[in-house]
Amino acid sequence: MSDRLIYLPLGGAGEIGMNAYVYGYGQPGKERLIVVDLGVTFGDMDSAPGIDLIMADVTWLEKNRDRIEGIFITHGHEDHIGALGHLWGRIKAPIHCRRFTGALAALKMDEQGQPTEAIKIHEPRPSVIQAGPFAVQFVPISHSIPESAALIIDTPAGRIVHTGDFKLDGTPVVGEAFDPVVWHQIANEGNGVKVLTCDSTNIFSPNPGRSEAVLANPLLDFVVAQKGMVVATTFASNVARLKTLAEAALAAGRKVCLLGRAMRKMVTVAQETGVLRNFPGVISPEEASDLPRDKVMLIVTGSQGERRAATAQLSRGRYLGLQLKEGDSFLFSSRTIPGNERDVIRIMNAFSEMGVDVFDAEDGLYHVSGHANRPDIEAVHELLKPRIVIPMHGEHMHLREHAQIAAGKGIASAVATNGTMLDLTGDRPVVVDRIETSRVYLDGSVLIGAMDGIVRDRIRMALNGHATVSVIVDEDDNALPDAWVETMGLPARGRAGVALIDHIESELSDFLERVDDKTVMDDDRLEEAIRKITRQVSMEEIGKKPEVTVVISRLAAE
Repeated sequence: MSDRLIYLPLGGAGEIGMNAYVYGYGQPGKERLIVVDLGVTFGDMDSAPGIDLIMADVTWLEKNRDRIEGIFITHGHEDHIGALGHLWGRIKAPIHCRRFTGALAALKMDEQGQPTEAIKIHEPRPSVIQAGPFAVQFVPISHSIPESAALIIDTPAGRIVHTGDFKLDGTPVVGEAFDPVVWHQIANEGNGVKVLTCDSTNIFSPNPGRSEAVLANPLLDFVVAQKGMVVATTFASNVARLKTLAEAALAAGRKVCLLGRAMRKMVTVAQETGVLRNFPGVISPEEASDLPRDKVMLIVTGSQGERRAATAQLSRGRYLGLQLKEGDSFLFSSRTIPGNERDVIRIMNAFSEMGVDVFDAEDGLYHVSGHANRPDIEAVHELLKPRIVIPMHGEHMHLREHAQIAAGKGIASAVATNGTMLDLTGDRPVVVDRIETSRVYLDGSVLIGAMDGIVRDRIRMALNGHATVSVIVDEDDNALPDAWVETMGLPARGRAGVALIDHIESELSDFLERVDDKTVMDDDRLEEAIRKITRQVSMEEIGKKPEVTVVISRLAAE
């Protein structure tokens, strides 16, 4: 049986976020494996109430842990690195990354009590990491976080280029520029590029992407034009944008105050690892509150409406002694990720009620994307001339559109969503297996499975309310007194105009008076009957069937 080259996405293919990809080479079922990225996405109150983080289920990797040669992290965004500390203990393979990403990875590992010694720091190409049958190079590429890297993965079956997230930016302000000369060399080494696994996020954006550097003058003009306090929010990881905003404030005669733990942490790590230099000095919130409003600019976390972030805190009134007032200005120097629109609009309206002028990035004047647009993706196709294109990092429609573009150029392609294992050994990708994939939720401080039923029950309670029914059985004579009912999340009165609790207790009392001894002695039968009556009465009275907890206590016969 011949060796084969496989590709298996566990997260990030068919969705945006939660990136986790696997490559393997060797005998079928015995391939040596490498993992690329372990990221998260974020819960929302509609589909995952109370859930902080969502990550790929790595059960398949855990079962094949002895085959894993290493974990390679392309960059430090949460959707690529956020699950590292939570999931590493189930995989326990060396972690390979560059210096800035490694510093962020160390924080993730330390937070979860995992050994930071597992992190191996590497220089970019031409440095090579040997991981079993794979020879891997980190290639600098521009994105909206410093030290982003694509991966060259050389295998006995040919060269793979895994782009990670990228854009074609020759002047990224912070971080390394996209260098077409290097990529031309990569395309022409050896037998060329066999497989391009490529970012698909902005495949529907028809115009070439813009450089981060084009924002400097518009942002400066914006800050100069404002009369009161200026507040700006963007992604904390977009260190280049933070620098541009801070320099605009300095040029406009304002002091800069950073608000939000994530933002302060990101700037500190970027400075300590040498990727951020000459960042303007910052002041504390206490110092900012003592200055005239037209001499201060706040740069804050919470561009996506996160409830605990600085932006949301300011929208609710006061944060660390600072308060926005009429005549102040608030700028969202970021795009709103789909799904976060309601939270962001709620904050915008709260600021508007305060008399704060709100500005966003919808016209493109104050924000540029960190992902390649369609013309840029096509330019990479032309530059690398891959024999196979595998779209990744996108919802299904993004992957499908990307695959169709490649096919239109005569390049073999396939749409591989999470759990789809492709054989890339031949001239065309072939689906050879489908792995059951799921998700893992971080619920507070505990990891739970998506199929455990916890979130399902939480949603049911949120939609339908909850009732607790308590019954005591005297086993001396199987006597049943009345039931006691407590409700949560249900109206106090129903259609009959009487208290809902009283109505339920009355119906249960009638049932308990006539129930047979066989049912009384069987907890399951008694519980099911009580639950059914409680839900029926609720449905008749308020039009909802609540979740019901039945507590049966038995008094032992003397």
